[in-house]
Amino acid sequence: MIEVKNVTKKYGSYTAIENISFSVKEGTVYGLIGYNGAGKTTFLKTAAGVYRANGGQVLFDGENIYDNAKRKAHLFYVPDDLYFQPYASMRKMASFYNGYYPLFSYETFDRLTEVFSLDPTKSINGFSKGMQRQAELVLAMATNPTYLFLDESFDGLDPQKRVMIKNLVVDYTRERGAHVIISSHNLHDLSDMCDRFGLINGKKLIIDHDMKDIGKDYAKYRLAFAEGDDKPDTVFDGLDIDRIIRDGRLITLIVRGDSLYTETMIKKLEPVYMEKLPMSMEEIFMEEVEGVDYDFSQIFK
Repeated sequence: MIEVKNVTKKYGSYTAIENISFSVKEGTVYGLIGYNGAGKTTFLKTAAGVYRANGGQVLFDGENIYDNAKRKAHLFYVPDDLYFQPYASMRKMASFYNGYYPLFSYETFDRLTEVFSLDPTKSINGFSKGMQRQAELVLAMATNPTYLFLDESFDGLDPQKRVMIKNLVVDYTRERGAHVIISSHNLHDLSDMCDRFGLINGKKLIIDHDMKDIGKDYAKYRLAFAEGDDKPDTVFDGLDIDRIIRDGRLITLIVRGDSLYTETMIKKLEPVYMEKLPMSMEEIFMEEVEGVDYDFSQIFK
């Protein structure tokens, strides 16, 4: 298990992430979401032991990861900003990683280069951005990692390759009992492959939630009351309301908390129409991260 306990990372006087805690169980994929600059990359580098935490600790099966060569030999971190040795081919990089990872498999490497139609003898610097991401993932999987960290690893990939990589990571995680943390700005990709997800906002982890339980704690209700029954917003005060949207007689409620309690309270108000809609990860993200609505029409005057 990966245990993240109250991790804080600072750059001088600036705090990038603060008191972040969650865990990743064996055989699960954990999705990390947040707007650009929220601290996802800083967290991954700290969790991977690239940076030393200013507070808290990250434990890999009970051992602190920082300066732990034994555990790092089973961890592969694929950063957003990929780096390869100058003029190196995939074959040369495979030889490089083989010297550091005791479980490196040339058989896996050869199979995956064929699956992704990559030439292991050509210079990686000549690959497209998407091909370079595929190449690094192939190298990552060839190390047979117990712990795999992926930072924006779908960036630059076409839809077919995205599906292939998602299936590869999920199947590997299940079969090998690996621990995977993946960050992405594409929430749809994460919702399809993650067992659990966390949302970083304001330097802190404000959500740590099981994917299968989203519908239990977040919901959208559409309802309407009889004509002339113009109920004020205050009638919903007993509910944990995030937002109330009115469009004529149609009222949309974004609600947290127990759905049974919510529906019982709403029915007491005697609506003539009520419909419960599930909340997607993207909708939850938009509700939790405060945005700014710009009036762009003023810019072009």
